[in-house]
Amino acid sequence: MLSADQLLDALLLRARAATATEIVPVGDAIGRVLAAPLTSAITVPPLDNSAMDGYAVRVADVVAAGVKLPVSQRILAGAVGLPLQPGSAARIFTGAPVPPGADAVLMQEDCTADGASVVVNKLPQPGEHIRRAGEDIEAGAQILAAGTRFGAAEIGLAASVGLAELPVFKRLRVACFFTGDELVTPGTPLQPGQIYNSNRYTLTGLVNGLGCELIDLGIVPDTLEATEAALAGAASIADVVITSGGVSVGEADYVKAAVDKLGRVEMWKVAMKPGKPLVYGRVEEADFIGLPGNPVSAFVTFCLFVRPFLLKRMGATAVLYRAFAVQADFAWIKPGARREFLRARLQTTGKLALFPNQSSGVLTSCAWADGLVDLEIGRTVRPGEWVRFIPFSELLS
Repeated sequence: MLSADQLLDALLLRARAATATEIVPVGDAIGRVLAAPLTSAITVPPLDNSAMDGYAVRVADVVAAGVKLPVSQRILAGAVGLPLQPGSAARIFTGAPVPPGADAVLMQEDCTADGASVVVNKLPQPGEHIRRAGEDIEAGAQILAAGTRFGAAEIGLAASVGLAELPVFKRLRVACFFTGDELVTPGTPLQPGQIYNSNRYTLTGLVNGLGCELIDLGIVPDTLEATEAALAGAASIADVVITSGGVSVGEADYVKAAVDKLGRVEMWKVAMKPGKPLVYGRVEEADFIGLPGNPVSAFVTFCLFVRPFLLKRMGATAVLYRAFAVQADFAWIKPGARREFLRARLQTTGKLALFPNQSSGVLTSCAWADGLVDLEIGRTVRPGEWVRFIPFSELLS
C-alpha cells in the first residue's frame, strides 16, 4: 500500500494540466481557472480620494483647534472639485477626488458645521484620510497570475480594472457512476437489503462545487459486463472518470477488474483510515479514480486526493490544502496501524472535539464536523495535546 503522502504525490505527477481555453464574461468566471496573466490598463484609484465623509483642508490653514474656515465647495463621489483656495475648506464625501491643494481630510465628527463655514475641532495630519492614487493598483501591474481560481474577490478585482471578459481554461469533464445492486435512488421505497445511494449526491455535489462539467451516469448494476460498458462509455466522453464502490476484493467488486481489462491500474490501496481501497488508473485518454463505497471513506478520499488532482487538471496552481495545529479536547488511546483521519469540530474554546462514532459508514460525522484531525501511524492523543487539523474550508471549495 502507498502512504497517503505517496499517493497524493503520485496523483499530482499524473495530473495533466488543462491547455484548451475560452473567453467568458467576468460575471460567469466564478470557479473557473485563469488561463493567462491579467494586467491592469488603469490606476486604481485613479485620483487621490477621500476615505471619509468630512472636510478637505490645507494643513497649513489649521494652526490650532477651533479654526473656522469658509466652505468653498461641495464634492460628491463621481465629481471633480476645483482647486482648494487657501484659507477655505471643501465639503467632501467618501470616494470623492481630493481637490488640488488639499493635503488632509478631517472626519465630519471632528468638525462643526456653522452655516457656510466649518469649525475644525482637531488638528489635521498631512495625508490624513486620503487614499492615494494607485495605492491599490498601478497601471501596467499584474493583478492575477495564470492558474488563479476565480472566487468572488478575484472576479471583483478583475472588474475593478474594467475587464469585461476573461481567458479561462475550459471546464474539466468529470463522469461519475456508482456500483452496487443494493443502491436505490431517494424517493424510491426501500426493499429489504437496499440502501439509498448517498454517495451519488455527495460526490456529484463535490464535483459541481469545484466548477467541473459533471456527467452523472447514475447507478450501474453489479456485473462485469455492465461495469465495463459504463466505464468505456464514460472514458469516451470525459477527461476524468470517478466511481464509488466495487474497488475492494469482494466477489462482486468489478470496477478494478474492468479498469484492468479496458486500460491499466497504476495504483491500488492507500494506508489510511477511512479509505484503504482506492484505485487510480487510465482508460484510453481518461484518468480513472475509483473511491471506496463506504460514504465517509468516499467523502474523505475525495477531499484529500481527488480534489487536488482535479484542481491541477483544471489548470489551477494552488491545489493543496493547509493544515493547522489545534489543541485536542479529546483522548485517542488506540494507536492505529494506518494513518487516521478523524472527524472533528472546533469548539468555542478553540479546542477540538471528536464525533463519538468514527465508523466509515457514519456520514453524520461529516455533516457534524468542521474538518479532519490527521493522526500519523501509531499516534495517541491526550486532552490538551496539539494535533494537525485540516478544516473543511480547505477541502470543500
